[in-house]
Amino acid sequence: MTSKIRWGIIGPGSIAKAFRDGVAQAEHGELNAIATRNPGKPGLAEEFPGARIVHGYDALLADKDVDAVYIAVPHTGHAEWAIKAAEAGKHVLVEKPLALSAHEADAVFHAHRKAGTFAGEAFMYRLHPQTAKIIELVKSGVIGEVRMIQSSFGFNMGKFQPQHRLFASELAGGGIMDVGCYPVSMARLLVGAATGKPFADPVKVAGTAHLNAEGTDDFAAALLSFGNGVVAQVSCAVMANLDNVLRIHGSEGRIEVPDFWFAGGNRDQGLGKIEVIKGGKTEVISVNESAHVYSFEAEAASQAILAGKQEFDAPGMSWNDTLGNLRVLDKWRSDAGIEFSVEKSSVRTKTLDNRSLGPNKGVIPKRSIPGLDKPASAVAMGFEDFRTFSSGAILLDAFWERGGNIFDTAYIYAGGYTEKLFGEWQKSRGVREEAVVIGKGAHSPLVYPDVIAKQLTQSLDRLQTEYVDVYFMHRDNTDVPVGEFVDAMDAEVKAGRIRGPYGGSNWTKERMSEAIAYAKANGKTPPQALSNNFALAEMLDPIWGGCVTASTPDFKQWLIDSQVTNFSWSSQARGFFTDLAGRDKRDNEELVRVWYNEQNFGRRDRAIELAQKLGQSPIHVALAYVLAQPFPSVPLIGPRRLVELEDSLKAFDIQLTPEQVKWLEQG
Repeated sequence: MTSKIRWGIIGPGSIAKAFRDGVAQAEHGELNAIATRNPGKPGLAEEFPGARIVHGYDALLADKDVDAVYIAVPHTGHAEWAIKAAEAGKHVLVEKPLALSAHEADAVFHAHRKAGTFAGEAFMYRLHPQTAKIIELVKSGVIGEVRMIQSSFGFNMGKFQPQHRLFASELAGGGIMDVGCYPVSMARLLVGAATGKPFADPVKVAGTAHLNAEGTDDFAAALLSFGNGVVAQVSCAVMANLDNVLRIHGSEGRIEVPDFWFAGGNRDQGLGKIEVIKGGKTEVISVNESAHVYSFEAEAASQAILAGKQEFDAPGMSWNDTLGNLRVLDKWRSDAGIEFSVEKSSVRTKTLDNRSLGPNKGVIPKRSIPGLDKPASAVAMGFEDFRTFSSGAILLDAFWERGGNIFDTAYIYAGGYTEKLFGEWQKSRGVREEAVVIGKGAHSPLVYPDVIAKQLTQSLDRLQTEYVDVYFMHRDNTDVPVGEFVDAMDAEVKAGRIRGPYGGSNWTKERMSEAIAYAKANGKTPPQALSNNFALAEMLDPIWGGCVTASTPDFKQWLIDSQVTNFSWSSQARGFFTDLAGRDKRDNEELVRVWYNEQNFGRRDRAIELAQKLGQSPIHVALAYVLAQPFPSVPLIGPRRLVELEDSLKAFDIQLTPEQVKWLEQG
């Protein structure tokens, strides 16, 4: 790489022109090319003099003379092209917002983490000297203790234009995404400065908005509450001229900054104007910066790339800073009832980088499960934490393309939303027949035979399918004869609504033995599966009421003798094999209560020792242990991020021998 970063631009709009002028003043950057889908557009060569005109975005990413790409397409294309850029080995600077949600941004960063490339969100005001001066004033205590922040960014488009990018739902329109992100990012920056950190995330967000016919926001406001007591009021609009002043209220005065995102100027120049109002007097401070406002981010990004960094230094937007900002916007949008049409399952039928879903092949091997007539992955995925289709689909797509095809759902999870999300996903991807769907019903207190069919009917409707592949009762009720439960589940097998093994989640071995014996004696389909906790660490106290572990020596022997498949939840002992646990670490009540005793610590010690020998982590050894059992053992994993999924799959690099399994258990 040369001493200057050769930039290419995707999307020749007005922001691209501003970046063009900014990079022209950057010492370590130069504009090399611009990609457009319409290379014959009149005036394009004149608007970007000296830059090669490249036909198509993919062609720019393949161009060997381009080091980094500035992505200036509409919001809906940010994540797609940022991920594609990583796959092409290109660094990126992405116009704000970097993606439509924190989950999308996390996927972008995951792609660049793997590629070793730089990715930054282009909040250009963050790198302008005026911002550094504001931070300096806050830290100096000139207005005392920061107590409240007020900031707005709003303008009036005059009339509703449903096809315009600022209004259209299919283009992620509205004020929150386009301009609301600025006051949110500034508030988080200032509270961080007041506490000696690069940024701070609010502990509570409450938002509202006025929506138009597209379902996007014309104007909106939110209240951000921070852990140190600071409160921030932020507002934005595309249909109202707001005052656009940043106000930082302190115990001894206040700071006011008009149009902080342009340093009081415009896209070309911002001299800066900061007013410190204290004791009835006003002091006006200006950084008198005459350089192009976009030159600072262009230079900072170029220098970071040349230094081999993958993200901005503060006060630029680091990856965690971007993620925190988008989480606030996610909550603001959720409170206002905004879901863009492009995020819905009927539209988002492809992966985040706009590909058709790939084949169900990857590092996760397939196995045969007794009673199931299709290949099943060695691990199953639980995803009850997701609350939107667009966020959940990212993990579901990735799990599928890495070879995973077992999905753990339940009637009770998120009030049924997990089932609904999976139903939308499997239908939009067309994978139902290859997928192995686990359904669960009859959770306490409704653990009765007649509940099974009723809840299964609702589950199948949500899942948009006629059957589940595996079924578990979520709990047991020993006041009911086990035969009544077997009869109820066998009826669903005969009706074709359960087409694979069934059994109990959190059932004792005695109860399962009784159920199997009853089924055989009465001509019923016998239970063939359990879903109990099973891990290298033995669960000492139930994590939740009614939970049962299968990790005891006698229960494990029962599984070996019966060859009943166990779908193990909390298969990695919920952090016990990570740095969260330790003999001297007792701040996590659940870890201490559920896992802490000398037997488990001995196993943890041995997992650490073996991991060091294998060049792996103890958590991977712990998962490999569950996979290496002499009975059908399918661990459930619950990654919330792509990096967590990738990390879990490292367990497949470990093939434990029976001797190693025994040593991990007994030493």
